[in-house]
Amino acid sequence: QVQLVESGGGLAHPGGSLRLSCAAAGLSFDYYAVGWFRQVPGKRDEGVACIDINYDSKYRGDAEGRFTIFRAQGENTVYLQMRHLRPEDTAVYVCATIGHFPVCHPNWYLSDSDGYFGQGTQVTVSS
Repeated sequence: QVQLVESGGGLAHPGGSLRLSCAAAGLSFDYYAVGWFRQVPGKRDEGVACIDINYDSKYRGDAEGRFTIFRAQGENTVYLQMRHLRPEDTAVYVCATIGHFPVCHPNWYLSDSDGYFGQGTQVTVSS
């Protein structure tokens, strides 16, 4: 059974940092590209970062320059280091495979229902 489990969310002040983790069981990130997606009620899911099996990364929108997605060699965990947080970053952050693709294809930021999803972790940015 495939499970993706996120952790690391919480409350941060504007300008602060958080590091999210996505640990996988029953699936190897050696074969799947992985993305982090923001979920905000009433809005479409928004992909913020993606990392492929070659450890190459892509970012979208205001995540560029503030967030870093990475994976340590030999670990089946993907991280999202978030810096310079803003109130508009408040969301549930979900990690998901990019369908069954090994790369962050041009439409990676569109959540793929064929992928595997975690339950999400809440990030709240507030003073």
